[in-house]
Amino acid sequence: MIRGLVLLLLALAAATPAAARVRTGIDVLEDQHFAPLRAIAARHGGRLRLGILANPVSRDGQGRRTIDVLRDDARAAVPGLEVVRLFSGEHGIDAATDDTDIDDRIDKASGLPIVSLYGRADAERHPNAQQMAGLDAVVIDLQDAGVRYWTFQTLTKYFLRASAAFKVEVILLDRPNPINGIAVQGPVSTPGIEDYTTPFPEPMRPGMTLGELARMFNGEERIGADLTVVRMTGWKRSDWYDDTGLLWINPSPNLRSVNQATAYAGTALLEGTNVNIKGPGDAPFLRFGAPWIRATELAAHLNARAIAGVSFLPVSYVAASDKLYPFAGQRVQGVEILIQDRTRLDAPALGVEIVAALWKLYGTAFQIDRVDRLLRNRAVFEQIKAGKDPRSIALGWRADLTRFKARRARYLLY
Repeated sequence: MIRGLVLLLLALAAATPAAARVRTGIDVLEDQHFAPLRAIAARHGGRLRLGILANPVSRDGQGRRTIDVLRDDARAAVPGLEVVRLFSGEHGIDAATDDTDIDDRIDKASGLPIVSLYGRADAERHPNAQQMAGLDAVVIDLQDAGVRYWTFQTLTKYFLRASAAFKVEVILLDRPNPINGIAVQGPVSTPGIEDYTTPFPEPMRPGMTLGELARMFNGEERIGADLTVVRMTGWKRSDWYDDTGLLWINPSPNLRSVNQATAYAGTALLEGTNVNIKGPGDAPFLRFGAPWIRATELAAHLNARAIAGVSFLPVSYVAASDKLYPFAGQRVQGVEILIQDRTRLDAPALGVEIVAALWKLYGTAFQIDRVDRLLRNRAVFEQIKAGKDPRSIALGWRADLTRFKARRARYLLY
């Protein structure tokens, strides 16, 4: 009888999901009974009009949207708090679109207006005076991808600038770097060429959380924003997302797993070229191809390079029917990346290896000039075009990484 009861209890425990070890910024804010918001309200005479920058990942440990937590629980705890409007960036507030121009609309669940900051023109991506009008603070709760060209970094920096310009405070609710906070890899982008995919001179994989990056942008560029970062608890720099116990929610339509996020730190260099990286099913960033690639040849070349942590499988597939990606609906040849040891993989170096292989094997059939759109390091790009060995190229960017790490150290929170 007792043995049967013990077995039943063990079975129930095994069937019950373990609580997440990591508590994100929104959870910690709740644990603090919204004390940071009460402090801001006190500075504004007991009133706090909030804007919220969010997407579907913006949820607490119970699965409630940050938007709803702040409208309901926080409003009860902070008299005078009112959520005025919502903001969204690339992919929209529901992370369901790859469109390059997203319109304003209404959030059905709350009835709040959503201001889209992802238009075709650069000016449409910066919060302006009208959009910030009537706000005392903006809460940012976004999931970074751990790579420099993930545009939520840039959007965060734009809000810091708007905060300083229009005297609006920023509260950033921190979340894990999904591909860990230790690895700092890839060429550092060339200073002075910042754009929407290059917010700051940093490597492709900076090894920081969005909260740490916001502190660095604010400090290094002397933006002067009134920034509060609500730190996570339980997160270690060595954690990958699947170490945290947190539920994976796609931050974009094509980023659907930790493996994809790991590969994205390198294979995204092919975005915008005439190579299809949106394979069928769950393959984006782990599979790529084109009609002019010979799959067996390319896989053999890359496998012969003995790149740490990965191997390559020749594949043929019908490219997903998506107008934003080349060869949609056509059969292409290419390779699938098999990640065997993510801790040994230098994904940015992998990206350079792939670009160099395509250039060496297929020459001008490959639109290599479009690679620097995300690489953003002209010296490295010219070395690839000149046929220099990728390992030698990677050795050449180590000094820049060392200098970046020294700057980075001042802003780390964990």
